[in-house]
Amino acid sequence: MNGLIRGAIAHPIAVLAIVLSMILFGVASLQTIPIQMTPDIDKPVLQVRVSWPGASPKDVEQEVVLRLERELTGLSGVQSVESDSRRGQARVTLTYGVGQDMDAALVKLLGQLARVSGLPSDAKQPEVRTSNSDDSPIARMALVAQDGVNVDIDTLGEFVDTVIIEPLSRIQGVSEVTSRGGAAREIRIALDMDRVAEFGLSVAEIADAIRASSAEVTAGEITEGNRSFTLRTEAISYTPETAKELVVRTELRNGRIFNVKLSDVADIELGYKTPDSFRRLNGKPAITFAVLREPASNVVTTLEGLKKEVDALNAGVLAERGLDMRIVYDETVYIGSALDLVQNNIMIGGILAIVVLLTFLRSLAPTAIVMIAIPVSIISTFVVIAGLGLSINVISLAGLAFAVGMVVDASIVSLENIYRLKQSGVPTMKAAYWGARQVWAPILGSALTTVVVFIPILVLDLPVGQLFRDIAVAISASVIVSVIVSVTVIPALASRLIKDAKSFEQQTRVPVIDTLAGGFKRLVLSYCRTVVQSTSRGLMVVFALIAGSIGTLIIMMPPLDYLPDGNRNFVFGRISVPSGYTREATLNFAQSMEDVARPLWENPNPEKLPHIDRFFFVAYNGGAFAGAATEDAGRIRELIPVLSEPVAKAPGARAFVTQASLFGRSVGGSRGILIDVLGPDYETVEPAFRDIRRQVGELFPRKDGHQIRVRPSENAVSPELVVRPDPDALARAGVSARDFAQALDVYNDGILVREIPLGGELVELVLTTQTRETAKIEDIADIPVIARDGSLVKIGQVAEVSIESAPNQLLRKAGRRVVTIELRLHESIPLETAIAQINEQVVDPFNINSKNGVRLELSGAADELSKAWSAMQANVVLAIAVIYLLLVVLLKSFALPLVILVTVPIAATGGILGLALLNVFMDQPLDMLTMLGFIILTGVVVNNAILMVEQTLWHIQHDGMDSAAAIVEATSNRIRPIFMSTLTSLFGLLPLIIFPGAGSELYRGIGIVVFGGLLLSTVLALFFIPPLMAVLMKRFKPAAPIGDATEEMTAPLSQTA
Repeated sequence: MNGLIRGAIAHPIAVLAIVLSMILFGVASLQTIPIQMTPDIDKPVLQVRVSWPGASPKDVEQEVVLRLERELTGLSGVQSVESDSRRGQARVTLTYGVGQDMDAALVKLLGQLARVSGLPSDAKQPEVRTSNSDDSPIARMALVAQDGVNVDIDTLGEFVDTVIIEPLSRIQGVSEVTSRGGAAREIRIALDMDRVAEFGLSVAEIADAIRASSAEVTAGEITEGNRSFTLRTEAISYTPETAKELVVRTELRNGRIFNVKLSDVADIELGYKTPDSFRRLNGKPAITFAVLREPASNVVTTLEGLKKEVDALNAGVLAERGLDMRIVYDETVYIGSALDLVQNNIMIGGILAIVVLLTFLRSLAPTAIVMIAIPVSIISTFVVIAGLGLSINVISLAGLAFAVGMVVDASIVSLENIYRLKQSGVPTMKAAYWGARQVWAPILGSALTTVVVFIPILVLDLPVGQLFRDIAVAISASVIVSVIVSVTVIPALASRLIKDAKSFEQQTRVPVIDTLAGGFKRLVLSYCRTVVQSTSRGLMVVFALIAGSIGTLIIMMPPLDYLPDGNRNFVFGRISVPSGYTREATLNFAQSMEDVARPLWENPNPEKLPHIDRFFFVAYNGGAFAGAATEDAGRIRELIPVLSEPVAKAPGARAFVTQASLFGRSVGGSRGILIDVLGPDYETVEPAFRDIRRQVGELFPRKDGHQIRVRPSENAVSPELVVRPDPDALARAGVSARDFAQALDVYNDGILVREIPLGGELVELVLTTQTRETAKIEDIADIPVIARDGSLVKIGQVAEVSIESAPNQLLRKAGRRVVTIELRLHESIPLETAIAQINEQVVDPFNINSKNGVRLELSGAADELSKAWSAMQANVVLAIAVIYLLLVVLLKSFALPLVILVTVPIAATGGILGLALLNVFMDQPLDMLTMLGFIILTGVVVNNAILMVEQTLWHIQHDGMDSAAAIVEATSNRIRPIFMSTLTSLFGLLPLIIFPGAGSELYRGIGIVVFGGLLLSTVLALFFIPPLMAVLMKRFKPAAPIGDATEEMTAPLSQTA
């Protein structure tokens, strides 16, 4: 290192060239780094989806889910299996351990799915989806009619697919664009069942005839002479007109061949599918879109391309049809605000640091030299971020903001020592060399302690560990670069720019500051001289400080939370309705929410309630969901009670409205406690979950701002018409089970016969009846069933029809039936407190007295908090152990590192006190991000102690001082650089704590913990390091001095060791 310092001083031009290269590389790297909302988190989840149109949840579970579970549960690496059976759809979710090779897991899963047999013939092929942060849309859009234009939104399915989705999907960085709404076209074949019976046809026969009516086959080639021809049969080009001519049966009548055509027994028309939902944006019918990004893509540039394409569509083809595409959610709004806030924090923090340095140094040249460390270190960090394939996001930006105050520490210590030597009369070149040489070891040690505390974070095998990875990399990279700057750039520039350094007595006086600083220094030195002479007094002070710190930690330690929600400008609500409600009936509940929201966008009064910018809802059979955003993002939470109230007043309906979390999808939610009620079957679980729901509602009432949701919904049981055929009656009537089922299906849902090309799109050919739209319950028994021999019976003659209740959603977890009660806490209740109450008053008593195999388990944020808290405690202990071993190597002593580590509990006390002070002005829980501040603090607070210990050893070994004099001299020399570096760090952190804005709610807690801990430990370190050093130095025999430093400084630089 000494050679590096000497080389930097000898070749300042080369040093500046390297610095400029680092800045250029950093700027170039910044252009390639993707900009995102949150880090890419590889959540180890794979989900298998199977669509089975029209099937009941019970049938889906029996015929699809159980088969999939049986085949997939044994896959290696799978930790849990959960399933969700709904009408027409099955989902089986496999959760793997963190660190699992998900590419290999996906290959194994696909191979296992290929072995699954016995799935229903009309069920679609299983699809596999991954679950990670890439699944969260970066934009949501809505297509609505322009004001005054009448457009049937539900007829735009083909238009949406070809004109909107296709060009948007081609934008660089977009992986998928999905839509809801815009019905597709279909050719509906409506059978006249009387005519069908008259011709003696069966539904199965007609369906088979349609399927066999067209085929396109390539039959090879025919060669004639020198030419060859491809031989193929051409398929019928289906239209409603050509479909009418399809022959469904050929028979002989009166000696003549007679063809029964489709038009003889059915009406054929081209129409649109019945919409499965109602969607509205600010009161207008809409088609909604979600835009997903590709992994590692730049969200900012992707959204810029998306906006340009949307503007082009709005100015062109959409305007011609009276349509308007609106972006209702844009992730870059939050990212842009967070970027602006960090830039402001860096600028303000830098200005405050300059003020601090000018106050201490009273000279522009050394201040300018130190401030070079900020742009060089921060910009160079971008090279590391790009090289590791990371992104610029809210978390990594927080790391850079913290680094602003930290990266100047090393340069301050180096330059201050150079400046001190220059003030004492040492020539400039010698002062630059010896000033940097004397402090490079403690500077390096301090940087390594700051970096090594992040090693446990980097290997933390939890999703939250991946979340912390970016802030760890940002701080570590910038601090390491700052060390290099302090031993190269700082001495090189100091040797050329610092020509004259006035002694402190010659500098301009600042009355109040200098008086206070002088008095404090005299107090510290007087105390230091006392305790090095009387170590017993010093030890009493040390023990009092340690005992007070531990006591404060025990008494004032606040309850824990998992993760903050962030302040994403979006609230999302789910509406559950009474069982059996149709889409039209559900619409009324969603409209009640819209009715209270409408005045907030049509006639806003911001003094009372926030101005709504966008409000949408989607209503479907059995439920609805809605979302809203405000003009003022800071007031978005005020909408939660406003939107919940009207639905809560409706009998049998419930609303669950929450603010969208930045991390909910990636790391398991933020403040949602899940209580899983597990049992062998639904009948056993139902009374238990209703009792638990009542108990939780009493503990956390809705009037206090808490919300409770049950999954499946408490109203998830719907009336169901069950038709049970009598096998003997079917046999006597000559009706097969397949004919029986198809007759019922064609009468109600309709049968999908085939998909045909029509006008450049695939259109479904659906076989139904002319009475489909007017079917009544009493008509079911009269539905005719025609056997293949032409005989006709009614369903009531061969089957029993009954009305029963059946669940419309079935959940399984680990092979058992599960009902989940989700509790969303008000912000005033810490998550740890609520979990303790639930365990003590609900879960433990129930499990002790449980019968019938029913048990309660906590999951969601409760489970994640438990895992994360255990991991964080272990990481803090491991970080302290790693720092201790590192200091043992640096100091070549097992005792001296213990002196330095005493700062850790005192710093933790400062962090707790800072957090308590912040909570006087605003709510700031001790969540896992705030806990990260204590880990950062562990690596930072030891730096000042390292400086004092290293300086003491330097005076003993190089200046030949006795231990008492060395301690006093080291304390006197280190007070100024310690307070210079500490105050620049504190003032660099200050904007993060006091300035609100996007992202501030995520790292404000980290900032106040580091601020409080660093401030308290810096002041108190001056009072406990000297007595502890004095105790150890009494048993420390100083080595013979290596030489008189003053004599060496007067020698030519080339002769120095």
